[in-house]
Amino acid sequence: MTADTTAELTAEAFRQADAAAHAAGVTLRSADPSDITGILGLFNRTWGAGRGPDRSMLLALDYAGNTILVALGDGRPVGAAVGFLGWSGGLHLHSHMATVVPWRRSHGVGYALKLFQRALCLEQGVTEMRWTFDPLIRRNAHFNLVKLGAEVTTFLPDFYGRLDDAITGNDQSDRFEVRWRLDSGRVRRALNGDTPPAWSGTERLALNVDFEQLRATDPEAAIRLRTDSRLLFTNAMASGLRPEVDTDSNYVLTADAAEPA
Repeated sequence: MTADTTAELTAEAFRQADAAAHAAGVTLRSADPSDITGILGLFNRTWGAGRGPDRSMLLALDYAGNTILVALGDGRPVGAAVGFLGWSGGLHLHSHMATVVPWRRSHGVGYALKLFQRALCLEQGVTEMRWTFDPLIRRNAHFNLVKLGAEVTTFLPDFYGRLDDAITGNDQSDRFEVRWRLDSGRVRRALNGDTPPAWSGTERLALNVDFEQLRATDPEAAIRLRTDSRLLFTNAMASGLRPEVDTDSNYVLTADAAEPA
């Protein structure tokens, strides 16, 4: 990619982030030290007190130039994201934590934050982001693989161990790691809202249940689904299959190329 093409892609990425922020009714910016208390409050509200980085860690990450981002609504923080550089398997930004206040969720704030992270990475010559998510949370699967165009690279059973936080409780912390290739055709098509491919594959996993609700109301059923899905994902990925999300927002395990011709 030429310097001119990179500059054009970066400028387009900032325009997309600005448009997403406008649609969500927020202002996005990199955090400064005065924002840290508000960001910590958002993390404590989401995961529980003491379940995120402490103030000194956030200040150090911010000072070193990592992406500590805040979304402001009516002058107050309503969303935040934290990412830091990694180089295992190539230089990338690991997007570690992101949250939005409950009354602004599903209104595009998280999407705007991700696009802002993307633009900042491209500005610095970083063309890949990675993060992890619970594969059984349907809205996250659709958001990551369809709306953003990320692709699953790894299945990580019980990655964090027992978290005992306000979201996961005592459930096992199975995670997919995804790769977001920021300058790829797959990502640009996803951000343009193009229809994703019709993935081929006979192995599937229905995501037609609110797993978070199931975990709260029927823990035994949640454990069974966790166990069954872990076996399916482990065996499928060992066989060279990759999970994608179909038009019904269910998983299909496919050998299709992640970037179709």
